[in-house]
Amino acid sequence: MDLGIKGKTAIMAGGSAGMGRATAERLAEAGVNLFISARREERLNKAAAEIAEKYGTTVTPVVADSSTEEGRSALFAACPDPDILAITIKPPAPNGDFLKVTPEMWRESIETTLIGPIEIMRHYIPGMTAKGWGRIVNIATFSAKNPMIWRLMSGPARSALINYTASVSREIAKHGVTLNNLLPGMFQTEGASEIMKDYAEAFGLEPVPEVVRPHFLANNHIPAGFVGDADDLAPMAAFLCSQLSRFIVGQNIVIDGGQHASLF
Repeated sequence: MDLGIKGKTAIMAGGSAGMGRATAERLAEAGVNLFISARREERLNKAAAEIAEKYGTTVTPVVADSSTEEGRSALFAACPDPDILAITIKPPAPNGDFLKVTPEMWRESIETTLIGPIEIMRHYIPGMTAKGWGRIVNIATFSAKNPMIWRLMSGPARSALINYTASVSREIAKHGVTLNNLLPGMFQTEGASEIMKDYAEAFGLEPVPEVVRPHFLANNHIPAGFVGDADDLAPMAAFLCSQLSRFIVGQNIVIDGGQHASLF
């Protein structure tokens, strides 16, 4: 399928691994000039080189933590005028006892999962509306719609994010700019693997895979019967970044193997 974005400039913020990396690959495959940002320089540079070689397109790595003003400024300087913006972040660590969640923990969650994406969008939206074309996609989490007591550092801030994007999307759609969110459920990615130790601590489990994984699956029933991988999400992300998605505005698309039992 031709996504109609060959030659356009795209940013994948958080593109060195996991769902960000998989989305970056689908965008590169579509022929965009790609910028990918991440905090870990070695992994980022490796991902950029591999994607460029595989798809024969320009891939520029930008070392940046988008939850900070300094990191966002580095991204803005490297790519001042993108046509496409996709954003994801490392999943916040699971919390333990909800009564032990501190104001500092809330502030960190909000800086990373809410303020960071909003500030990147706020910076780039004027340029997109001036051109009369743009695509923005946030890869967030289904816990924004599906409250989970052990995901307090992830869900509530992302609920605020999808509220924000629902409002903004309807203001910018008339300028040819679409803004949508993907809400992934339980995926097997590097980021997810890194927080399993925190998951074990939250539930008082021995932090070894043979203990954590059965507990996780028993408490997170997935009707599809398996945990998703990054390539189960990336094609939809690329579609939302394409010419073909021009009539999709302000939507929150859950990709979770059926775990979230809701009509809307």
